[in-house]
Amino acid sequence: MEYIVEMKTAPGREEVEILGATFEEGKPESYQVGRWRQKLESRQEKLKYLETGERYYYSNDWYGSEKRKNPA
Repeated sequence: MEYIVEMKTAPGREEVEILGATFEEGKPESYQVGRWRQKLESRQEKLKYLETGERYYYSNDWYGSEKRKNPA
C-alpha cells in the first residue's frame, strides 16, 4: 500500500507533512464482516467482548480522560 503525504500549513508553524487516506477503497467482500454477535458462541463471550470494548465504563480505576490518577 502506498501512502499519500500532503503538505499543509499549520497555525503558528510552516508547512507540515500530513498523512493522507490510508484505507483501501471498495466494499467488504461479505456481509458477515463486522457481525460480532454471530462469531461469539456463548453469552459469557459476548459479555466479555462488550466489557473489553467499554473498559472505561466497567473499570474500577477510571484512569484516562475521565479522572486523573493523581490529583493535581
